[in-house]
Amino acid sequence: INRMRLSRCIRYPLYRPLSNTPSTKTATDEFLRGLRAVEKKSLWLSSYMIHNANSVRPKRDGLKVGGHQASASSMVTILTALYCGFISPNDRIAVKPHASPVFHSLQYLLGNQTVDQLQRFRSFGGIQSYPSRTKDQTDVDFSTGSVGLGAAITTFSAYTQDWLRLKGITPKQLDDSVGRTIALVGDAELDEGNVYEALVEAYKLNMQNNWWIVDYNRQSLDKVSNDSSYRQIDRMFRSTGWRVITVKYGKKLMQLFSLPGGQALRRWVRTCDNDLFGALVFKGGKAFRAQILKDIGNEVGVADTLSKYDDDALFETITNLGGHCFETLLDAFLEASRSSQRTAFICYTVKGYGLPLAGHRDNHGLFMNSKQVDILRNVHGIPEGEEWGTTAGLSDDDRKAAMSVLHGSALNELKTTYSTLVSQKGYRDFSHLADVYEIPDQFYENTEKGAVSTQTGFGHIMLAIGKSAMEFASRVMTVSPDVATSTNLTGFVNNRGVFGLETIEDTSKKNQVMSMNKWSISPAGQHVELGIAEHNLFLMLAAAGMSAYTYGQRVLPIGTLYDPFILRGLDALIYGCYQDSRFMVVATPSGISLAPEGGAHQSINTPLVGLSQPGLVYFEPTYTDELQVIVSWGLKYMQAPAGEGGSIYLRLSTRSLDQPDREMTSALREDIIRGAYFSGSPPSSLTKLCIVYMGAIAPEATAAAVEIQEKYNDTHGTVSLLHVTSPDVLYKDHQQNLASGNSHIRSLLSQLPQDCAILTVLDGHPLTLSWVGSVLGHRVHALGISKFGQSGDVDDLYDAYGISKDSIVENALNLLPARR
Repeated sequence: INRMRLSRCIRYPLYRPLSNTPSTKTATDEFLRGLRAVEKKSLWLSSYMIHNANSVRPKRDGLKVGGHQASASSMVTILTALYCGFISPNDRIAVKPHASPVFHSLQYLLGNQTVDQLQRFRSFGGIQSYPSRTKDQTDVDFSTGSVGLGAAITTFSAYTQDWLRLKGITPKQLDDSVGRTIALVGDAELDEGNVYEALVEAYKLNMQNNWWIVDYNRQSLDKVSNDSSYRQIDRMFRSTGWRVITVKYGKKLMQLFSLPGGQALRRWVRTCDNDLFGALVFKGGKAFRAQILKDIGNEVGVADTLSKYDDDALFETITNLGGHCFETLLDAFLEASRSSQRTAFICYTVKGYGLPLAGHRDNHGLFMNSKQVDILRNVHGIPEGEEWGTTAGLSDDDRKAAMSVLHGSALNELKTTYSTLVSQKGYRDFSHLADVYEIPDQFYENTEKGAVSTQTGFGHIMLAIGKSAMEFASRVMTVSPDVATSTNLTGFVNNRGVFGLETIEDTSKKNQVMSMNKWSISPAGQHVELGIAEHNLFLMLAAAGMSAYTYGQRVLPIGTLYDPFILRGLDALIYGCYQDSRFMVVATPSGISLAPEGGAHQSINTPLVGLSQPGLVYFEPTYTDELQVIVSWGLKYMQAPAGEGGSIYLRLSTRSLDQPDREMTSALREDIIRGAYFSGSPPSSLTKLCIVYMGAIAPEATAAAVEIQEKYNDTHGTVSLLHVTSPDVLYKDHQQNLASGNSHIRSLLSQLPQDCAILTVLDGHPLTLSWVGSVLGHRVHALGISKFGQSGDVDDLYDAYGISKDSIVENALNLLPARR
């Protein structure tokens, strides 16, 4: 398509141009020939990779391996155009999950993947089913697979890049050019709710340098898309401020439309419903000819024009949609690159492109059988025994053109020219360039007197960080879904400001309206304020937490939200952890301790999320001095190398508790991080009961222990108190050291007599601590919350849900031997 025709598809104001507007390689015949040759090899290799996994490689369990040949093939032209024809070395791409085989085939052709990995597709230690930043052996920019999330994280990664650049923190990439983050997304993925949340957030924050390329093949797993889906997708993007470029027709199809009868043919293609078009694609050129002649054969010029094409040529022309035409794609990419405005491309494609499965409504879960693979082999000219050859089936001229394209790609330039940026992991991992920042052991003097909540203590920590002159403080990004004030981020925000692409003066201050919040927005600000959408919170944290890998500059993201709403954004939280992003989640308030708010805001099972989620370390401190130790350790842990660090989850409370007057010794600090310590006197041979407790329930546990002692008329060790700061750390440590028996929880519980009973209690689900009885075989009874909460005060609710002092005493006495 020419630029004039393209401009009619675009409705947008003029935006500031990129400082690094790329110059697309001249689309010479030789260059286009090379792209088509690479596309041909990628289509064969990706299809054969899946065939090998399902029909050639021995299977021990008899299970279908899978691999989505049809869904992968619809992206082969787009991926080839990007990786070999357009992107700059600083661009980052989230690949459509089902296009993983094409991505790895291209990496193989580029010399960044091995034949062994291709042969082990979807097997242990081989290529993963969907692109994985942590599991795949070649460099993956963003893990994808949980549909919608891989696309949305690119938007927040682009915002992270702006957060760095506008502070003068230059990403350690090839040069000063601004990289794009590009999402390759299936049209059916756009049904995911988190997609809409991300697009709206992009509108609110005016995010830049982000492309979403929609593979509009109009088929999902079960069905063919409604014919009006295009309009809905188009309006969805436009209504949230995206520029939309429709890539509908390829060059060959446009040439057909220029011939006599072309306007009628164009109208027929445009109005042909998706079901019929797919069926005709599957049946071939002869079926297309018959249907067109039936529908519009009497219109002037149509029959004569069709007579100039044999069936194969007609099929090739009619299916030459924009998403399968290099000239059309490269023109569209070049047009979009003239601006930093976020852009959506709706690329019409054929699901199953180039395969015998093309267009069939059931092709999502189908694979080519051996006969069909042999047909494809003959079409591609692949000799027996050369299935994995990088140039097998190519003519000498095609081979030469393909090698020229591959050697000239931006990724090859990155790998060969800028060796100082290449890490041991691969050519796209810049984490080894990111600085590691010193973190203080203590952020402020613990001078609190009387009752203080852990949420208040967190506010004090963030205020201290906001005022700190230490270098790490400039890398702290706070993020909140419209709850910065109610989660005690005000002190930090007032000192560090709110981030935005433009400076906006604080209206309250300007008009002399007194406010506790200084809401000044500028590029220098460090707080990112989001709308009430927890998926966006976790995606922003995940993107910022990957900044060391993506940009070679470390960001220390700290996000806050109400604890029950972790479950609302759980998919995105898991997604962030899956790709080893590093962030700190501070969830407060929590539990039924938030008594007046009622069941809708009272979390129950979030401790189980913390206990079970890989890549996330969960703490629930009781006191503010513990919180300081944990936050300090957490900010260091977030900076540890791959395999040694991770993300942090802090479950805090608004319940104010009397603070202990104690010295923070190195031994106590170590016990806090290791997950537990005995409060008060250690156990003895006389200990009959150990109350294991955590978090806001500490006063009830302590008071219960005193009352039980009194009932026994015994001050010499009937009851011991085990104070837990992290059931997660305890459990993981125990699991990892089962063979040696050297876990921290084992060493603590070994101090108890074998006939000692254990009673666990927390403001959360009782399963969180119930497992401790299995460590050494002690009898255990677990108290906690297993029903929805309700409004009330703390005393009423603790009593109603069986975690009050009296409930603890009653249950404990049932565990203890009868008094004599």
